[in-house]
Amino acid sequence: MERVLAETLLSQSRDPRGLLGALCRGEASAERVETLRFLLQRLEDAEERGGGGGAGALPEAAREVAAGFLVPLLRGLRGRPAGAPDPDLPARDRRRVLRAATAALRSCARLAGGPQLAAALAEEALRDLVAGGPAAGAEAAVEVLAAVGPCLRPHEDGPLLERMAQAALALALGADGERDEAGPAEDAAALAAGRLLPALGQCGGAALRAVWAGLVAAGAPSGPGRVGPRLLVLSALAERLLPEPGADRGPRAGEEDPDARRCWRFWRTVQAGLTQAPDALTRKRARYLLQRAVEVSAERGAPCACGPREGTGPSLFWWSEKKKDELLKFWENYILILETLEGNQIHVIKPVLPKLNSLFEYAVSEENGCWLFHPSWHMCIYKRMFESENKILTREGVIHFLELYETRSLPFAPEFSEFIIGPLMDALSESSLYSRSPGQLIGSGSPLGLKLQKFLVTYVSLLPEEIKSSFLLKFIQKMTSRHWCAIPILFLSKALANVPRCKALGIEGLLALRDVLQCTMITHQILLRGAAQCYLLQTAMNLVDVEKVTLSDVSTFLMSLRQEESLGRGTSLWTELCDWLRVNESCFGRASACNPTGLPETPSLNAYVKNLVQEYITSPAGETGEDCFMPDWFEAKLVAMMVLLAIDVEGMKTQYSEKRRTQNVLRIFLDPLLDSLLKLGTNAYMPVLRADRCLQLLLKLLHTCMLTGSGARDDEVFTLLQSFAMSATESVSDFILRRLTMNELSSVSDLDRCHLYLMVLTELINIHLKVGWKRGNPIWRVISPLKNASIRHLQDTDSGQEPTLAGQIQRVVSMAALAMVCEAVDQKPELQLDSLEPGPTERFLASLPLNHTLQKPHPEEHSSFSEDSAASQGWGKVVAQYIHDQWVCLSFLLRKYHTHIPSSEGDVPDPVLPAVQMPARTLQSALGALTVLPSDQVLPVFHCMKVLVPKLLTSSESLCVESIDMAWKIISALSNTQLIFWSNLKAFVQFVFDTKVLTIAAKIKGQAYFKIKEIMYKMIEMSAIKTGVFNTLISYCCKSWIVSASDVSQVSLSSAKNYTELILEGCVFGTVFRRDQRLTQDVQTYIENLGHDCAANTVIENTKREDHYVRICAVKFLCLLHGSNMSHKLFMEDLAIKLLDKDESVSKSRTRYYVNSQQHRLKNRVWQTLLVLFPSFDQNFLNRIIDKIFQAGFINNQASIKYFIEWIIILILHKFPQFLLKFWDCFSYGEENLKTSICTFLSVLSHLDIITQNIPEKKPVLKQALVTVLQWCFSHNFSIRLYALAALKKVWSMCKALRVEELEALTSVIESSLNQVENMPGTGNAKKNWQRIQEHFFFARFHPVRDYCLETIFYNLPRLSGLVEEEWIAIGKFTRFTDIPSDAGFQWYLSPTHLCELKPGDWAQQDVGSHLGKADSQSEWTDVQKKIIPWKNNAPDLDLELVFQDRVAKLGKSISRLIVVASLIDKPTNLGGLCRTCEVFGASALVLGSLQCIRDKQFQGLSVSAEQWLPLVEVKPPQLIDFLQQKKTEGYTVIGVEQTAKSVDLTQYSFPERSLLLLGNEREGIPANLIQQLDVCVEIPQQGIIRSLNVHVSGALLIWEYTRQQLLRHGGAES
Repeated sequence: MERVLAETLLSQSRDPRGLLGALCRGEASAERVETLRFLLQRLEDAEERGGGGGAGALPEAAREVAAGFLVPLLRGLRGRPAGAPDPDLPARDRRRVLRAATAALRSCARLAGGPQLAAALAEEALRDLVAGGPAAGAEAAVEVLAAVGPCLRPHEDGPLLERMAQAALALALGADGERDEAGPAEDAAALAAGRLLPALGQCGGAALRAVWAGLVAAGAPSGPGRVGPRLLVLSALAERLLPEPGADRGPRAGEEDPDARRCWRFWRTVQAGLTQAPDALTRKRARYLLQRAVEVSAERGAPCACGPREGTGPSLFWWSEKKKDELLKFWENYILILETLEGNQIHVIKPVLPKLNSLFEYAVSEENGCWLFHPSWHMCIYKRMFESENKILTREGVIHFLELYETRSLPFAPEFSEFIIGPLMDALSESSLYSRSPGQLIGSGSPLGLKLQKFLVTYVSLLPEEIKSSFLLKFIQKMTSRHWCAIPILFLSKALANVPRCKALGIEGLLALRDVLQCTMITHQILLRGAAQCYLLQTAMNLVDVEKVTLSDVSTFLMSLRQEESLGRGTSLWTELCDWLRVNESCFGRASACNPTGLPETPSLNAYVKNLVQEYITSPAGETGEDCFMPDWFEAKLVAMMVLLAIDVEGMKTQYSEKRRTQNVLRIFLDPLLDSLLKLGTNAYMPVLRADRCLQLLLKLLHTCMLTGSGARDDEVFTLLQSFAMSATESVSDFILRRLTMNELSSVSDLDRCHLYLMVLTELINIHLKVGWKRGNPIWRVISPLKNASIRHLQDTDSGQEPTLAGQIQRVVSMAALAMVCEAVDQKPELQLDSLEPGPTERFLASLPLNHTLQKPHPEEHSSFSEDSAASQGWGKVVAQYIHDQWVCLSFLLRKYHTHIPSSEGDVPDPVLPAVQMPARTLQSALGALTVLPSDQVLPVFHCMKVLVPKLLTSSESLCVESIDMAWKIISALSNTQLIFWSNLKAFVQFVFDTKVLTIAAKIKGQAYFKIKEIMYKMIEMSAIKTGVFNTLISYCCKSWIVSASDVSQVSLSSAKNYTELILEGCVFGTVFRRDQRLTQDVQTYIENLGHDCAANTVIENTKREDHYVRICAVKFLCLLHGSNMSHKLFMEDLAIKLLDKDESVSKSRTRYYVNSQQHRLKNRVWQTLLVLFPSFDQNFLNRIIDKIFQAGFINNQASIKYFIEWIIILILHKFPQFLLKFWDCFSYGEENLKTSICTFLSVLSHLDIITQNIPEKKPVLKQALVTVLQWCFSHNFSIRLYALAALKKVWSMCKALRVEELEALTSVIESSLNQVENMPGTGNAKKNWQRIQEHFFFARFHPVRDYCLETIFYNLPRLSGLVEEEWIAIGKFTRFTDIPSDAGFQWYLSPTHLCELKPGDWAQQDVGSHLGKADSQSEWTDVQKKIIPWKNNAPDLDLELVFQDRVAKLGKSISRLIVVASLIDKPTNLGGLCRTCEVFGASALVLGSLQCIRDKQFQGLSVSAEQWLPLVEVKPPQLIDFLQQKKTEGYTVIGVEQTAKSVDLTQYSFPERSLLLLGNEREGIPANLIQQLDVCVEIPQQGIIRSLNVHVSGALLIWEYTRQQLLRHGGAES
């Protein structure tokens, strides 16, 4: 409009100056300024043609317009802050005014007749730009500079242009991405890059060189946010920096412009854009620059090379006319791969990955094996894959990279090593990459982990020796740079451990490995943690150069390992370490000075250990006072481990020589220790620190030697250590007695010493008990004085004075000593000192005030500040320990005198043992103790409750319920990662679910009964989060119910019959774990399968906390029950009824029911348990439940459940043939009611020979079976006919064998039917399905009677029926679970047949409506049009094409030959829209994956009844290949709607008349196996950034294009 107005004004007036003046007056509206712009441009055009009027006045008028109107206007726009209101100009017109004003200003500068105006305007705008100010001002300044820049003279105004270029570049780069906020400032930067810099670039000369110098000065960008601005600038200047041959080089064509291809910084920026850019647009710019560089190089043909930044490697980019074809092919494939990766769809990318292999073939010279292309280009592709949001693509990229060296030999390149340590290891930190491949069994190991191991071994072996050490060091240091999850650190450690032995690491590498060990401690998965430690120790032994490390370094490193998780004595790893020390003993380096412990380094291991022990025993100067803190345990652990290692190394040396040498060496090592221990009892002046260190070392030596897996019973070293300890027993025990009873422990820190002394005393007691207890031994003489002195201290009072710290500490020590004595006596009755009647000790302990809180002492005058501070901070802990020890003593009394506990307190008027004989008061005190004790101190209180609650449950039920509730709150508040959780849980279960408690609670049916049930369900619920909780509960209950009896068959389940829900929930227990939980379990199983090869399996006890063991425990419990025992029988019958009710409730649930869903698994477990219980069912009980079992057969079930139901029906009919009448009744319902279930009952008839084994007269049964089966051979449904024919074959073979004469009349019909199906012509899917059903395990190999065993129920049948591996329970797990013993009939656990050797087939029983895996393309998917009568084999098959045409003719519609296949589409909305589109444009048929979808409300809402007028065909995705092949034979061209490397543009493609259009899935597109079936791929041309359309939209576009082309053809033919 404004242009028309300008033309009109100019045509009506001959005075341009007047027009300009008129336009410059008034409000500066957008329309006015745009009219001025067009008028000036029109005058400028006329001036260039020489036809302008007023030649002398026009320049002056232009200057007046610029100075009087445009410059003030732009100044106002520049000076106003962004977002500030402008009363004269609406905000929405601001940018419009700015663009028009700057364009008018450019025309004024050209009309002014000289460069002065342009230069002045540029100077002013440049000053504003450099000075900063509002973002909107920068935008206006950039517009002005972009407008007047081309008017400047390249040579004369060179300095100005250079300064403009520098300022514009600084703005465009935005300080290299440090600007975070979007808005006007970012708009100004984009404007500078997109308009100003290209305008300056066209000027060439100084401006272009200044921009180029600024771009390359700072090097390659170092962060994702800094790549985009640079690539924006480079893309804008691409025509100047990458000019085509003959292109206009600007005003100074004689000067050579920069050639970006020769600059390594340019290529590093492009590579950064390809990999680091977070947005697709920036990556597209990088690909554009790369492609333009290749095209320019190909057109120019001149040689070009860009060297790397440093070194002598290949050029980042080079060109040679001789290699033109190879270069073009390389870059064509390279860019294709990058473009494909933008799609993020693995099915599209996978077919392109082979081209990545070809890139490596091009990249390496065949002549000299050197790199032709810089390897960083290949790394860009991998990095792009690693950083993909699609984890499947990331995994494919990692695996592809790890397979590089399997098929080719690549030359060494530093970039490879940097890439491995950087992006590859970053990608490997993702745990999900290590999941199993489809089809792999649980515990078979991670494919990626195996490839990683193979890759690292190969790569390191190929590295030059001078590079190997630095690479491995950086690799290990990278492992310490982040918090790794357990699974990645495990497989990385395993890969390192398999690297061949080499001297690659020194002390720095050993320290790095130690840091990695610290990373492994973060995870809570103990087994994975232990396994990683094992592999890291093996890594150290394989890679450390022993000459560069000292024995002190090695010992410090070994202390980073947890001996209870990995380095256990006696394990294979311990033996391997000993052998490594033996071989390298003389090679270890020597320190130039003493190590931190002051030991001079010696190459001999024995000498080192001897000095280590000597130095350890010697107390450091300045720490000999009585008030020094107890030494840290670290040194004791280190010395003990090194002593035992040295002894075992010595044992290896003398394995075939003198055995006595081991004893002598051990004595040499431990003589200083033994000497000090022997002096403890007599030398009162021995420093306390030295004594403590000696006792610590003794304790650690005994503990380290006795670790799991050490085989301590037959261990010579352990025997020697025991003898050493026994020889020092008297001295040590006297020392401990003195320290504990003579007020020598007087500070809070001394309580740690008390704990040490009591542990040593306990250890000495255990040693003496093992070798034989004698009343006169030193321990015996110590226990009684210790007990008496402790009681005396506890009885002493402060006579009304304020308690002192020393006095209170002595009381705590005395109570701890009494607790130790009680625990020792409780565990070892030989230590019993008093008679069975209560003595003074017992009366004293029973009379102590419970939960007595020790008064906090006031600071003493002579006490130190640190001691007072420690006492004030830790007094709560001290009091808790005192109360804990008091309850330890009380639990001992309650167990010892449990017969003295009355059922109510009124029974004992004058109690001798108040705490025992007044149980209600004691239980009330226990509640108080639970409120004050920390959770790690409550165990003895639980033990007391275990004794008290059964006694009081009848008389004080509410108090018992309160106790149970309080204990449960403590348990539920704990985390299962805490070490105390499992011991507390076990104690809780033992007292709440004690058999006596359960029996009494069930008898009175009061609050306690319902509270126990409530807690039971809460524990089951907790097991979903804390795996193993239910295991503890059910294992204890089952053991307490039956294991205690010698003859299980005589056990009465009186206490269990009221808690059948526990066994019921145990039988069906198991959650569907998250993917990460499944992965963790898989890897743990893999480690367990390694057995003794991984020392962690030997050291760490298998806790059997997996969910499987809950069901195993319940099933083994049921296997021990006997039907002859009435209580057992009633228990199992009650459980069976509850199981059937459970199955019915799950079936009625509205929760989505699909394969391997929680509902599927639950029903599966129900029927597995019913099969286990079946032998105990008699006829009377089956009369009660048979209807429910048959009713279950009518329900729509998954295949595995159908097999179980069919199996139990077969077993019932086999054992009780009288139920056959009820079975025949199942076939009498109408077909509509049976269409989803009749296959179940037909499958039963396929085992009629088993059913009739116990029937003397079989002929009536065969006649009934034959009549029943024949009627189902006429079914409309393909699946039912298939099952009926299978049953018919079985029944007829039995009839012929028994020669049933009454059925001879049917011989010809039946034989014809069976011959027809057996000799079906061709290779169609109907014939394949008939072969499959006959070969299927359930019909061909499965024997319902002989295969009745646990292995079939829990492993073989779930495996063969397609259940997920998590539901397979191997029979080995039943035998390994020893908490419940195996029953006498253990042989029925194992399958006697070869069923376990079968592999799962590709055919599975399905309900009708979801057809068989594959069906004939002319029988199954035309099911609704045609019925096959089995014995009418002379009827010709109808052609699908005729069926379609016939229906179209009936509808009165035009005939089309387009078939649209939408079987891969999931969403009902897309299918409904496609149905409507196909009907509107007259498609001949729409193929769907399931015809059930047309009932969906969303489908119907989009289709608006189109499904009623359009032929619909059902072809399931597994049947598509056969369907497409069939259509090809009928002359159809199969067309895929997909973007591929060879796809054809839709605008260029001509559709054949017979076209079949295959549409892909919404997320994954067309699978790779179906892409191979396509004749052509058609893609829709796109202009935007987003790479895909909705599948309905894509289909609609192609359907219309097909229709349009057919209309044009038919129109041309008719004309």
